[in-house]
Parts: sequence; structure tokens; C-alpha cells
Amino acid sequence: MAEDYERIEGVAVGQYVGYRFFAVDPAWRRLPVEERNAGKEAFADVVDEFGGRMEGLRVYSTVGVRPEADLFLWTITERYDDLLELGAALNGTPLGAWLTVPHSYLGTTKPSVYTDKKRIRQGRVAPRNAPYLIVYPFVKVRPWYFLSFAERAAAMREHAEIGARFVTITNHTTYSFGIDDQEFIPAFEAEEPADFMHLMMTLRESEASRWTERDTPIFVGKLVDVRDALDGAATELPSASTLYTAPDGTPYPAPAR
Repeated sequence: MAEDYERIEGVAVGQYVGYRFFAVDPAWRRLPVEERNAGKEAFADVVDEFGGRMEGLRVYSTVGVRPEADLFLWTITERYDDLLELGAALNGTPLGAWLTVPHSYLGTTKPSVYTDKKRIRQGRVAPRNAPYLIVYPFVKVRPWYFLSFAERAAAMREHAEIGARFVTITNHTTYSFGIDDQEFIPAFEAEEPADFMHLMMTLRESEASRWTERDTPIFVGKLVDVRDALDGAATELPSASTLYTAPDGTPYPAPAR
């Protein structure tokens, strides 16, 4: 039985934090409206159900920004199997047959060894529902881990001090060692995507930046209701008369075919 074993780490299990990206097959947009609506509702119902079971389940749109994904889910739970059950349930919806998953990242929380903020946050993710979320996989070059703790702590202190100056951005970095391909998943809630660009440009000049091996692909998502995200992926094209009519009613010439 599980209770007969003591976990080697000796600390409580943290949160499992996942980011699952979905791309809608373009052929789905050519299905009858009724069929698409039924698929969207079934998908949204699953998201709603699991949103009531998990600590956090939010939906972000990337339509028109990243070519490989239309939306992604940000999931937060202390129960790993919630992620498996959510994936199976979404796959079982009619819409699931029309979705691919180009990227999926998994991390877990723990207090940072470099900052006293662990006494306040205890290494937990607590979203604040900012309108945008920026997320990407992160890997350091291996020599970083052979620096002394004092050297690493000094670099991370500088890193944190720079981040603290950008008060509209909230950091939710999690750890992926051994449970996914990257080492960390930095995730940042922001009021405006351009604010994050200025933060990253400033961090490029910090000591910690020189130890980065990989920090792409980067996704910027807009917080939306799941039904709005899917509606955006299935928007009907305007009629030809609408496309080629000026606001004052003057018709534009249609392009030659």
C-alpha cells in the first residue's frame, strides 16, 4: 500500500502544472455548423467539469499568432492522474478527432533555493487572472550546475531584482527535471505582451542569461472562455458582398480569378 512507503524527498508533493497546446484541423471548419457546435460544446463541458476538480484550469487563445496552435490549457492540480483523465476525456469528444497537440509541457512546484520568497509563496502557483500568459520551455547549459552555490545564487538574485522592477508581470516558473524534456517552464502573467518583451530584453544583459541553452518556442496566450477560443477557431468567413463593400456602402471590385 502507498502508505507503507516514505517518499525519499521527504517533502509534500507540490502542484503539477501543465500546458497543453491544441491545433484545429482546417478541415473541421468546413463541417456543418451544427456538427461543429456540438463538438465545441462537448469539449467545453469537459473543460468546465475538470475546472471544478482542479486548483486551476484556464484557456488561452493563440489564434492568428502562432501557426502551430490555436489554443492552450493551463492546468494546475496536486493529483497527477487529473492530467491523464482530462486528456482522455478531451480525446473522447467529437472535437478531439480534429485536434493535434504540437506541444505539451509538464512541471511541478517547489520552493526556490535562491530566494526568501519561498517563505511567502511556498513554491505554489496562484494565478491572478491577468489577460495574457507567456510560456516557454527552458534549459540551462550543463556547466551552470558546476558553479558554486554562491555564484548561482548571486546570478539568480540579480535576475530576481530585475524581474521585480516589472510590477505588471507575475512569474510562475515550475520545475520539469525528470518528468519532461525541458528543465523549467517559465510562465508569466502580464497586462500587456510588450511589457514582457522589455523584461526579456533587460534580462539578456544579466549574468544568468549567459547560461541559457534553450528558451523557445515562446507562446503568448490571451485568457478566454473555452467557447470563445473555439469559436475563434471556427469563425465563418464573411460573404463576398461584405468583403468587397466599403463602410459607406461603396462596393470594391472583387479580385480577378
